Amino acid sequence: MRDLVFATIKRDDGVKLAYNLLPGTSPVVVFLPGFASDMGGTKAMALHGLCEARGQAMLRLDYSGHGASEGPFAEGTIGTWTADAALVIAHVCGDEPLILVGYSMGGWIALLLACERRARVSAMLLVAPAPDFTAVLIEPSLNEAQREALARDGFFAPPSEYGPPVPITAQLLADGRNHLLLGSPIPITSPVRILHGMSDPDVPWRQSLKLIERLNSLDVQVNFIKDGDHRLSRDSDLQLLRRTLATLLDEDRA
Repeated sequence: MRDLVFATIKRDDGVKLAYNLLPGTSPVVVFLPGFASDMGGTKAMALHGLCEARGQAMLRLDYSGHGASEGPFAEGTIGTWTADAALVIAHVCGDEPLILVGYSMGGWIALLLACERRARVSAMLLVAPAPDFTAVLIEPSLNEAQREALARDGFFAPPSEYGPPVPITAQLLADGRNHLLLGSPIPITSPVRILHGMSDPDVPWRQSLKLIERLNSLDVQVNFIKDGDHRLSRDSDLQLLRRTLATLLDEDRA
């Protein structure tokens, strides 16, 4: 069941961003959802339950245009959504240490946040991380009709197996090029754990190998799930997710 209890914070332009804070001990576990996903998803709630049982602080949030937050989805970009997450984290967490958990696009946003907050990020847990997905996955796969739609309308809306079509905008693709990470070393030295399904149809698992090569951290472990899809939301996947976070928390306290 989705937890619909949330508070809000206003951006300077008046857009309200929704979040849910579970009080507890630090570090604060911060869940960053994927593209067109939200803070009430299966993985977020599975980790919420774990943190609640452990008395661990956890922050879940929705970027603008997602979930319970305000704003048009089609106006969002990687830069916008990263700034949204940074605003909520600053408002809610202050100077507390953080463990960033990012799913898919949220993995990219988690990496961008960690690059700017290296001293505060105790560890990272990335699930099917998709850094640079606009440039390395979407743009190379565009067909002629989609390119024409981008030039004519500023967007196209491909079908999605997860729900209604989600618009891919020219603004999203252009802004994504300003936040690419995989072309150079990534200055993150904290422990990083990665879970990725080898049957992921959206973000190929080899993308995580490229990410590992770029991370400066020497404490990086990846767990490939041979029959795992992109969502990794089966009971066995969620058990692995909870176990991985619990181990990170235990190691942080040691």
